[in-house]
Amino acid sequence: MYVKMLKSKIHRARVTETNLNYEGSISIDRALMDEADIVPGEAVSVYNVNNGERFETYVIEGERNSGIIGLNGAAARLAVPGDLIIIVSYCWLEKSEIKDFVARVVHVDEQNRIV
Repeated sequence: MYVKMLKSKIHRARVTETNLNYEGSISIDRALMDEADIVPGEAVSVYNVNNGERFETYVIEGERNSGIIGLNGAAARLAVPGDLIIIVSYCWLEKSEIKDFVARVVHVDEQNRIV
């Protein structure tokens, strides 16, 4: 039996830009992606701390060490620059794998730098 588990999260990142006229997705600084073990194209859930919006999208790679957290396409309507968000990825594990699994949690500062 498989269980959906938290794989990784980037906690309380700040939205730096929104682009309604883009095909869609969330742009994330490559350094944050690497630290959180998130890959381009991976599905993520995004939780907006400021307004309570919750949505799913996919990740595109942002410039390394740029601090970019950009919401694109329809997601751009769900936040404004400066909003705090939590970016979460999940995985499916067999029950026998759960006890040894540790999710990655990445905390960032006000410029989306790893702390």
